[in-house]
Amino acid sequence: MHKILFHCLAGGSLLATGAAVQAQTVTGDTVVKPAPAPVSAKAPAADTPPSVSVTAERPTGRIDRQVYDVKSDVGSSNGTAADALNNVPSVAVDPDGSVSLRGSSNVQILIDGKPSAMLQGDSRGATLNAMAADDIESVEVINNPGAQFGNEAGGGPILNLVIRRNRKPGGFATVNANAGIAGRYNSSVSGSYNEGPWGYQGGINVRHDGRNSVAEVSRERLERRAPGMGAFAPSSQSATSTGLNDSLGLHGTVNYNLNTNDTLAASVSYNGRSNDQRSLDRYLNGDSTGNLIGDYVRSTVRNGDSRNTSWGARYDHKGAVPGETLKIDLRVSSSTNESDSDYANAYTVAPVYAFDSRARQHSETGNRIVDFSGDYERPLAGGTVKLGYKVADNQSSFDTLYTDINPASLAATVNPMRSNRFEMDERTVALYGSYQMRLTERWGALAGLRAEYTDLNVRQITGGVEVGNNYVNYIPSLFATYKVSDESNLRFSYAHRLRRPSAGDLNPYVVYRDEFNVSAGNPKLKPTQTDAFEIGYETKIAGLESSLRAYHRRDTDAIVDYRYFISDNVLLTTRENGEGSHSSGLEFSVSGKLTPSLTLNTSGNLARSQQISSDDLGNRSTRTANALSGRARLNYQINPANQLQLALQMQGKMLSGQGYRSPNNTLNLSLRHTATPQLSLVMNVTDVFSSNKMETVINSASLRETSTRRFDGRMIYVGLSYRLGGATTAAKEGEREPRFGPPGGRGPGGPGPGGPGGEAG
Repeated sequence: MHKILFHCLAGGSLLATGAAVQAQTVTGDTVVKPAPAPVSAKAPAADTPPSVSVTAERPTGRIDRQVYDVKSDVGSSNGTAADALNNVPSVAVDPDGSVSLRGSSNVQILIDGKPSAMLQGDSRGATLNAMAADDIESVEVINNPGAQFGNEAGGGPILNLVIRRNRKPGGFATVNANAGIAGRYNSSVSGSYNEGPWGYQGGINVRHDGRNSVAEVSRERLERRAPGMGAFAPSSQSATSTGLNDSLGLHGTVNYNLNTNDTLAASVSYNGRSNDQRSLDRYLNGDSTGNLIGDYVRSTVRNGDSRNTSWGARYDHKGAVPGETLKIDLRVSSSTNESDSDYANAYTVAPVYAFDSRARQHSETGNRIVDFSGDYERPLAGGTVKLGYKVADNQSSFDTLYTDINPASLAATVNPMRSNRFEMDERTVALYGSYQMRLTERWGALAGLRAEYTDLNVRQITGGVEVGNNYVNYIPSLFATYKVSDESNLRFSYAHRLRRPSAGDLNPYVVYRDEFNVSAGNPKLKPTQTDAFEIGYETKIAGLESSLRAYHRRDTDAIVDYRYFISDNVLLTTRENGEGSHSSGLEFSVSGKLTPSLTLNTSGNLARSQQISSDDLGNRSTRTANALSGRARLNYQINPANQLQLALQMQGKMLSGQGYRSPNNTLNLSLRHTATPQLSLVMNVTDVFSSNKMETVINSASLRETSTRRFDGRMIYVGLSYRLGGATTAAKEGEREPRFGPPGGRGPGGPGPGGPGGEAG
């Protein structure tokens, strides 16, 4: 039976692999001419002779993505990766670190084109809120990933974080120190040193911060067995959560040029974060006749930590034919999250199920990814061919131990209904090929196909069940550009994608969260099939870079949250395949200088989404949401020493399972004072009007619920940023206004593991 259930996963997923097609390949985009040097502009600096340094010219267009330069954001010296992503058009990151793009939460996040365990599952939010924004060169938005990218971690659109690289000769360093309100602080040191054939780059950052929160849940459940059958019974939950966490991050890369054609590189990184919180939850339960049947307070003390590590090695070879390259890359990353939660209940009115007043829960999740890939590229028949492979192993584990504690004797007894252990091992072998060429003087195209073999093994250790499955998937993609004029391009793209259920989605055991809420996976889930289309127009209007993109996304068997009561007051959240969903929209962006001192970066997304689903009473319904989301950022150069930035973020209504998330607006302010070419003073004010909140609404046949969560609100950080070595040049380049409109640039990759931005092996 279980094997039959898991055969429904045969649609499979593809791990992100492949390599980004080089933008300078002849297409409808502007052709980038090589810098005046003995090597081509597209070759990374590591391909240069040991004693020669060549700075590659940045491409100005990518056929399959938009690239947003975030490194010169005014507040980057004391912000996080989550803050940087929140400045990218159509991307939203909530205070918990949950990421959505164009209203979809099915988003992959890569680092230098490669998957990382620290950006999957429970680790993603903590990592984005701990990673320093100053380490990020650019963010690549790939709404329709090509054949070089697989479908792991959801198979949806991709946000690729391109890490800063520096291959200029000599030594450079940046020191940032920042203090915030209520004892918060963060500091970072990063630098590089390059001489002869050797290059070194690394950094360290520490952070003590977090967001306290308050939450209110108002819920009405349909009573089926009460005398007043068909009436709704009310319940509510109010919660407060406090606790600041500590994090430490380390990363380093070393490069060695063997000769003019061959380069070796190695990298290592570590990120650790505490997870200490205190919370109070009050639960009120009533029945449909107006009687109070439960009133109690639960206090929770949670302690734990997360540890993320990665290391990698890379070999780059430049062939005899101009433009011929070979890259071989090995990455190993792991993530472990542990927490211990101690619960204590104080009853004013004890509900009928109040059998325990003290309990403890130990949770541990782990993820390990081994990724070995290679890419070969060379000119062929007037275009560029690219071939690649990937061999990967992805292991996930979940272990929860729940014990009831006798309040008199303090004896602990394992609760088997709330304890479980689950493991999944996914092995993948993939091959891909793509070809990019100019069809005419105005038309260019990129076509790709990926084949992937996946072997999946799932072990439900608690239940003693083990099942496996294996299958082959083929993923096509097609991109085209039409050069309307020297300043205008039309872009077209199509990609077929799969979203296969994750390990947590499949685990059928019930995970206890609190007295009102539990969750469980669903082993019957089928993969979501997605077809995505897009057409875009990019041009300049009155000197401003502008774009307009129309898109349509159609999902079959969409995986959505599904909630129903398993007892009078306990609500189960699980996953189901909806009957289908689709979304369409218009996305625009405009950026450039309005005056010599005032720069505008703005973008918006007018979207219409629709979901077809059935509730727990069998009622079939179609829900539709129209939403306008946007970003508007003004940078004002007050004088040569002072710069002011205002950023407004507006997130529209988002459909979610049986409900929706309400719109949300936030205004941020940043001010930079340049004291010397080396020293700057920066102040960030996040959520100036304390308006940030997360509100979800459900209105089904058996459940009506409104849940609102608010965070600390206004957050203030003040800090210093000091540059050593080449500070004048760094300031000139670093202070360049970030580009938030097409055609976008590409961040320098450097020869370290991950290499050029967007390169996926």
